[in-house]
Amino acid sequence: MGQEITSSQFTAEDFEEFAERLGQETRLLEHWLDEGYFSATGYVAGFELEAWLVDHRARPAPVNEPVLERLADPLVVPELALFNLELNGTPQPLVGAALTRLAEELRATWKRCNASAAELDTRLAMMGILPTVEAGDLTPVNMSSMQRYRALDEQLTQLRGGLPLHLELSGRERISVSHQNVMLESAATSFQIHLKVDAEQAGRFYNAAKIISAPMVAVSANSPYLFGAELWDETRIPLFEQAVQAGDAEEIRRVTLGVGYVDSILDCFRANLERYPVLLPELMDEPEQLLPHLRLHNGTIWRWNRPLVGFGDRGVPHIRIEHRVVPAGPTVDDSIANAAFYFGCVRALTGMASPPERRLPFSRARHNFYQAARHGLDAELEWLDGTRGRAAALLRQQLLPLAAEGLERLGIDPDEAAHWLGIIARRLETGRNGAVWQRAWVERHGRDMAALTEAYLERQESGRPVHEWTL
Repeated sequence: MGQEITSSQFTAEDFEEFAERLGQETRLLEHWLDEGYFSATGYVAGFELEAWLVDHRARPAPVNEPVLERLADPLVVPELALFNLELNGTPQPLVGAALTRLAEELRATWKRCNASAAELDTRLAMMGILPTVEAGDLTPVNMSSMQRYRALDEQLTQLRGGLPLHLELSGRERISVSHQNVMLESAATSFQIHLKVDAEQAGRFYNAAKIISAPMVAVSANSPYLFGAELWDETRIPLFEQAVQAGDAEEIRRVTLGVGYVDSILDCFRANLERYPVLLPELMDEPEQLLPHLRLHNGTIWRWNRPLVGFGDRGVPHIRIEHRVVPAGPTVDDSIANAAFYFGCVRALTGMASPPERRLPFSRARHNFYQAARHGLDAELEWLDGTRGRAAALLRQQLLPLAAEGLERLGIDPDEAAHWLGIIARRLETGRNGAVWQRAWVERHGRDMAALTEAYLERQESGRPVHEWTL
């Protein structure tokens, strides 16, 4: 959930001064976009993987601090809960064998993390929602010690008028839970895919990311259980949306697919300024040219597709799109295959002569998104120009060829593209993503969440992608 701050206590003057600086930096960003000041050095890929630490009973293990101390690895950082870690990838120019390089680095980081976790009789799990997590685990006692998390919890509580969060989910079963703090968010872990793009085309890529969000959720779903209940194929989507709720109107929800497409990526930052109350008014001494307040504020708005401003070694800014809809897991190979599919699809969509955002109304893209989260590969979706069908069929017949075209446009080696998209193709042939496998295991063996998690981890540790897993 972003960068650290120095204090969780703020005054009215802090909010006022922060708002003034946020406005100045937003105007500076607009000027940079108008003047073409941004880096244009090609597409660059990266990722963040959120993982669970689990104990010998397959339960959440709140030990990220000693694990991180043992690791001393800048690629691995704390997350909201003491039982979560975040693994980062080194940005890779998206050409040649970039996907394999990302996979090799993630495997190596994962191995180092597991070795450090093993010293504490724990191990890592890569799944959207840990089946054994209980509401009682999601308390401030298990919150990481960063000031940022305490402040976010306090500010979100104030925006709700002190009222508790109410989690209401209806899928194959139903749950209704009241919760007092932001720790509900820590029950949802994801594989966040980053793509650095040309600033002039950033709006097109942002729209393409929204369009592809539903197919991405359908093909990657891995979160069917929460607190023992069988809910959506990707229960993580409604869980996260409700976990940091600060208002009911779609325009001010802080976790959202949005209210429409954009004409320019600047539209998102204008909306940040105009629609979203500041949560963390940390006043910083960094130069205005680093946009510190704009970036901090943007980090407290968790759009499913989020534009980010970064800076290279020479201080030149760039725009990247963070695609947040994909759950963690089931394996490293599944994760990188998901990324390959995403990169290929958005590149092909933005290369179309007729913009796809004119061929699929946003209301349909949004409807698709929640249908895919509910039903996964069985969801009925609408694609470009009114084409309709079951998600699995649309993915196989239309989107796989689209992804292959996009990877070719990016300059990914043909054998490389075939390998990673082949994992997606075989997942579609078997009809087995992580959510399907978990449900099938429970149907055969019964609803023992610890045993399900152990069986999942055994297969995850084999390294074989989920379409090859047995029951």
